[in-house]
Amino acid sequence: MTSRGMIGFLIFIGILVLIDIYAFRGISTALDGLGPGGKRWVRLVYWAISIGMLAILVWAAVSVQELRNTRNHSFMFSLAALLMLFLLPKVVIVVFHGLEDLLELFRWIFGKLAPGAPVDGGEPVTRLRFLSQIGLALAAIPFWGVLYGITHGRRNFKLARVHLEAKHLPAAFDGLRIVQISDMHLGSFPSGTDIVQKGIDLINAERPDLIFFTGDLVNDYADEAEPWLDVLKGMKARLGKYSILGNHDYSDYAHWDSLEAKRANLDRLKRHHATTGFRLMLDEHTRIEKDGESITLLGVQNWGKRFQQYGDLKKAMAGSDPSSYRILLSHDPTHWEEQVIGTGIDLTLSGHTHGAQFGITIAGQTYSPAQWVYKHWAGHYAKDDQHLYVNRGFGFIGFPGRVGMPPEITVIELRRA
Repeated sequence: MTSRGMIGFLIFIGILVLIDIYAFRGISTALDGLGPGGKRWVRLVYWAISIGMLAILVWAAVSVQELRNTRNHSFMFSLAALLMLFLLPKVVIVVFHGLEDLLELFRWIFGKLAPGAPVDGGEPVTRLRFLSQIGLALAAIPFWGVLYGITHGRRNFKLARVHLEAKHLPAAFDGLRIVQISDMHLGSFPSGTDIVQKGIDLINAERPDLIFFTGDLVNDYADEAEPWLDVLKGMKARLGKYSILGNHDYSDYAHWDSLEAKRANLDRLKRHHATTGFRLMLDEHTRIEKDGESITLLGVQNWGKRFQQYGDLKKAMAGSDPSSYRILLSHDPTHWEEQVIGTGIDLTLSGHTHGAQFGITIAGQTYSPAQWVYKHWAGHYAKDDQHLYVNRGFGFIGFPGRVGMPPEITVIELRRA
């Protein structure tokens, strides 16, 4: 770790310690009515967990290079989940206890400015303690939310069904069933899990005509996919399986001893696509034929407004029939707004955003931090006769779960208008 990194880490640890101390004050205030024995147990459990978490973080920082060398993303993401599991509830407690202290400060200032005036007509200590009790109760929401996300949320697949009408869809393709999946991030799944197989079983149960995978098969390394190759081979589609690369597939975020090693990793990953029966589309197009009629499929490498811009849409479109119904696979949805609109491409399928893996649905409307970053972050969008669908992702990265944003398998049915 560099000296700058060490300073940043020490500041981070210092902030966590302050949060621990202040949150414990809030808990102590909320549970002031407990007897001495109960308070002692609360103190022991709280500080055992807090000190244990700090010790794990220090160990992870000291061992960061060894952890990177293991390429065990699942373990590292589990550490992140553990931190969130206990940190977020403490933040809630800190906020409410802070309000309590702020009100007490106002009382003190008012008493100094007007010493003869009545400050309050009730029992301020009891009433203010109520704020800490509310904070302690509400702290259960992020705790159980994170716990659900890492135990059930990441395996609770949602089948998103989309019906689209197309003016010049050939008659042979009327009723075409497409399954889109995206962002598998296979290196994030713990070995031996049945989550990937569960997703594949749901896909096959839909009996799709086509399966499209829109990028990010791995987090960084091609070998992350190898435990799952036989499982991925099991996906079945009558008219074929097609895929593209996402920003993580190029392993730009990993350390490599040489450019040759990095290139070899990408070549290996490309072979994995072929091994699993997917045709990897690299800035190219192909015709998909059925009963003497055809549509055009285009696939580009990653192109994002904020990420790598390897894709070449002009190259992919060169020589394609502009009168054909055209589907584009492009990992990053910002590509649609930056380059695809105006090309006449009928349908673009993207992923990348994961829906931030967090969301909340109120009155049928879903909200997510992803919408603060991406204009088109999940679901169906349209401009004139051009359509975009953004898949919320099959897997996860960073936080090893999903809260209010389930993993998605998109089932698209095309109909002639």
